[in-house]
Amino acid sequence: MIIVRVASVLLGLVLIGWVLDAAIRNFMLPRSTRVRMTGIIGKVVERAFDLLAPPTRSYAYRDKVYALRAPFTLLAFQAVWFFFVFVGFACIFWGINDMTVVEASHFSGSALFTLGFASPTGESPLFVVYAEALIGLTLLALLISYLPTIYAAFQKREFVVAKLGVRGGVPARPWYALSVAQQTQSLGELDRTMWDEWEDWFIDIAESHTSLTILNFYRSPNPDNHWIATARAVLDIAALRIAVVDDQEPVGPHITIRSGVVAVRTIADHFGIPHEKDPAPDDPISITREQFDAAVTFMEVSGVPVRADRDQAWRDFAGWRVNYDSIIEYAATRFIAPPNPWLTVTSDVSPFAPR
Repeated sequence: MIIVRVASVLLGLVLIGWVLDAAIRNFMLPRSTRVRMTGIIGKVVERAFDLLAPPTRSYAYRDKVYALRAPFTLLAFQAVWFFFVFVGFACIFWGINDMTVVEASHFSGSALFTLGFASPTGESPLFVVYAEALIGLTLLALLISYLPTIYAAFQKREFVVAKLGVRGGVPARPWYALSVAQQTQSLGELDRTMWDEWEDWFIDIAESHTSLTILNFYRSPNPDNHWIATARAVLDIAALRIAVVDDQEPVGPHITIRSGVVAVRTIADHFGIPHEKDPAPDDPISITREQFDAAVTFMEVSGVPVRADRDQAWRDFAGWRVNYDSIIEYAATRFIAPPNPWLTVTSDVSPFAPR
C-alpha cells in the first residue's frame, strides 16, 4: 500500500510539472517552442471545429465558425491545465494522508480555487495547500495577462493588413495594386515607402507567430482579409514588380521577398509544414501561365509599363514565386484563408470594372 501511495504522489508531481512546463513555455518564454500538451489540446479543438465547419461548407460559413477557434482554444488551455493540477494535488493529498479519493478531491478543489471550504488534517503539511492555491492563481493570472499581449500583436498585424486593402483592394489582388499605383501616379511612392514597411511586417510575423502560436488562428475582422492572404499578395506584388514592370528596378522588392520567404519558412518549420529548402527556378508553381498573362494584360491596360518579352517575364516571376509557392498555398489551406485571387484574374476585364 505504501508503494501505491508513493506512486500516487509521484504521479501528482509529474502532472503538476507538466502543466507548469506548458504554461511557462507558452506564456513566458519569448521564443519559438513546440509544447506537446498545448499541441494536443489545439489538435482536439481543431478536430471539433472541422466537424462543425467541414471543407464542403462555404468559405463565409467556415470563416464565421473558425473566428471562434482561437478564443475556445485559450479556454481549453485553462480548463485542461486546471483539471490536471486538480488531479495532481488530489493524488498528492491521497498519497500523504489516510483519506479516501473523494476526500482528497474535496481538499484539492478547495485549495486550487482558494475557496477555503475544506482544509486537510492529519499528516498533510500546509505548504501543499498553499502551493496548490499559488499555482491556481498563477495560472489564472498568466492567462489574463496573456490576452493584452495577444491583442496588441493582433492589432499591430491587422493595421498593416488593412492598409494593403487601400492599394490592392479587398481581397487584395497583386496586379490590381500595381495598376492602382500607376493610375494614381504613386508607383514611385510605393517603391519608396511600401517595401520597408512590409519587410518589418514579415520580421514581426516570424517572431510573434512562433512565440505566440495562438496568433496564427486569430482571423481578421473583415472576412475577406487574412494575414496569410496578405503575405501571399505582398510577395506576389513584389515578384510582379521585379519581373513585369519595365522601368528602373528598385532594391526594395528583393528585400521584401527575402524577408517574406524567411518568415513563411520559419512558420512552416514551426508547424511542421513540408517545403523544399532550395527549390529550382524552373520548378512548377501553382500559378498558371494563363493567369499570369491575364494579370500582365490587366496591368498593361491600366498603363503600367510592362516588359515586352512576356516569356522572360514569366520565367522571372515563376523563379521568384517558387521560393514561397508551396508553403503559402499549403498555409492558406491550413489556416483557411480566403480563396486565392489568382483564380479570378481572368475575369478582370478592365482595370476598374465594377465588382
